[in-house]
Amino acid sequence: MLVLENVLSDRGSKYAVAGAPCASEDEAKALVKDLKRHKKFAKATHNSWAVLLPDAPVKNDDGEAGAGNVILRMLERDGVSEHLVVVTRWFGGKHLGGDRFRHVQTCVRAYLDEIGAD
Repeated sequence: MLVLENVLSDRGSKYAVAGAPCASEDEAKALVKDLKRHKKFAKATHNSWAVLLPDAPVKNDDGEAGAGNVILRMLERDGVSEHLVVVTRWFGGKHLGGDRFRHVQTCVRAYLDEIGAD
């Protein structure tokens, strides 16, 4: 699994992004579980993720309402299927409002750029 740490921080919240090829919902859940074996990610406030699978998209907001949809839209726009993307947030004590969606987009874009997706 490719992990990009310290992608951005805002008002104390810190973000990272990770991902890997993924062929099923069960595999996605296993990959997220593996990521959370790292204590840092296990202690995160949110590990929101999404993957476009041939039969249907799968997402999990992990308490960050709407984050999974943001990830899915970006995967669809770039035509990246069967690839899990996880955006991790460590809450810094201040609510970010709508900025949190821009931050999720920034993280996904950084990941897609890193893997060479268009």
